[in-house]
Amino acid sequence: QVQLVESGGELVQPGGSLTLSCAAFGFTFDDYAIGWFRQAPGKEREGVSCISGALGSTYYADFVKGRFTISMDNAKNTVFLQMNSLKPEDTAVYFCGTVDRLDAATMYPSGLWGQGTHVTVSS
Repeated sequence: QVQLVESGGELVQPGGSLTLSCAAFGFTFDDYAIGWFRQAPGKEREGVSCISGALGSTYYADFVKGRFTISMDNAKNTVFLQMNSLKPEDTAVYFCGTVDRLDAATMYPSGLWGQGTHVTVSS
């Protein structure tokens, strides 16, 4: 069964760090770009970062540049999102998903999603 499974979300204090994981089952990353998206309460889902499985190239939205790092472990078929210097506005449900294309700083998902993992940044 083809699926993505996220983990790692939790409550963290402002300024803290957290690493999210996205494990793929039923397919490998070689032919895909995998992205992290997030959706805060009352807001639309937005692209955070993505990585190309074939090239390893990465993209970051401006609001996370310098704070978040995306990486891929092909042996484990897992994508990670290391999040540092977390802010209350980073609070959201974080989803990983396959990315169809990146165009004008917009990540276009291709339809496969994980179930999401909750990140809450609060003191």
